Amino acid sequence: MAMGEDGVAKQEEFWIETQSLSRAPGHPFYQRLNQILKQYGFDKHVSEVCRKFYAEDGRPSIPPGVYFRMLMIGYFEGLDSERGIAWRCADSLSLRVFLGYTLAESTPDHSSLCRIRKRIDVETHREVFTWVLKVLAKEDLISGKTIGIDATTLEANAALRSIVRRDTGETYDAFLTRLAKESGIETPTREDLAKLDRARKNKASNDDWTNPHDPDACIAKMKDGSTHMAHKSEHGTDMDSGAVLAVTLQGADQGDTTTIHATFGTAVDNLLAVSQDPAAADKLHERWGDEAVTDKGYHSNDTLRAFADVRVRTYIAEPDRGRRNWQGKEEERCAVYANRRRVKGPRGRRLMRRRGELIERSFAHCYETGGMRRTHLKGQSNILKRLLVHVAAFNLSLVLRKLVGHGTPRELAGAPESSVCRVSRALAAHTASYWEPLCCTAVATLSSDHEKAVSTIAA
Repeated sequence: MAMGEDGVAKQEEFWIETQSLSRAPGHPFYQRLNQILKQYGFDKHVSEVCRKFYAEDGRPSIPPGVYFRMLMIGYFEGLDSERGIAWRCADSLSLRVFLGYTLAESTPDHSSLCRIRKRIDVETHREVFTWVLKVLAKEDLISGKTIGIDATTLEANAALRSIVRRDTGETYDAFLTRLAKESGIETPTREDLAKLDRARKNKASNDDWTNPHDPDACIAKMKDGSTHMAHKSEHGTDMDSGAVLAVTLQGADQGDTTTIHATFGTAVDNLLAVSQDPAAADKLHERWGDEAVTDKGYHSNDTLRAFADVRVRTYIAEPDRGRRNWQGKEEERCAVYANRRRVKGPRGRRLMRRRGELIERSFAHCYETGGMRRTHLKGQSNILKRLLVHVAAFNLSLVLRKLVGHGTPRELAGAPESSVCRVSRALAAHTASYWEPLCCTAVATLSSDHEKAVSTIAA
């Protein structure tokens, strides 16, 4: 046999039989996910709600079910950009099977995802998120009585070096140069500008500066202490199962006491939509949306009074503010004292522990391992569309974790005690326990027959 050589030109086949193409059996995780989506009629539902965005005639587009599946792959595979999602789907045979594409078909590229995202509005993405909540309710994974709320920051697709003044449109360097010349420095150097900048106070105010490439992004301090252009994502989480009932995207410069009302209201609206489904209504708690749990950043007189007015029991941690003056604030005082009494009780302490466990877990899964800590889209509406489907995939992982024991493909692949291994070992142990007595009996019978034969020959 002659040795093969690299770099030799090969004659490509002009025709290839379809049955000769490589086929993948499919990933067991995505096969189970497709079974769940098919069981509850996912493709039919998204086709109906997205039909109004398409014309009656013309070239068929990418099915809406494929679009939403590809965004879910972003969560399950930990991909942060639409380009990465499109590349992974084109490269993976198992993901092609999950999307319903053969090897002879081209999967959608990132430009197609971008066009479909712009065509479908935010409300339709919210309907898909609510549909997933109904699936969780049917699987007994939503109670809805107690809602925990917390927020985190997402790094925007905008740089601090690109910010400009809102009033004059000057860049940061041009603004510092003008200040230096006004102070008497005719030709300021970089050292002069840095020295002048260090002496300024409130130099990164969102009231004065904006980014022309993403006006919705705000200057904010991240969790690691660094300063970036950012957005604020807030979750409303079910305190019994950890399912995310609502996700909102708001300005990073807005305080927690301002954004809590929108997030809690969105969670209640989603629970109301779930309760209107006859198959899911019986699964909810009879007093859904009755309690709210947050950390001390959300504590204020106005917040507690607003929740007391709508008869929502609050468990909000109270910061140490010293002696309070309640003159002319009787309603606020009653709301603060009632919240303090509930927080110090046994149930309040348990809820505070679960708040740190369940809400922070959703942040870790969605933004750290899920790959959404840094956004690659611009504009809150575009980011919110991706975020709604991303968090919906996190909720679906709770269903998969209940049914198969693992919520992501990596978790299934890295589990040393997988379901198949456990069943195989149990079957092997059962087989050994069944055959061992029979084998021992057979050996004893053969030994006795052998002794009889030897005695007969000797006689």
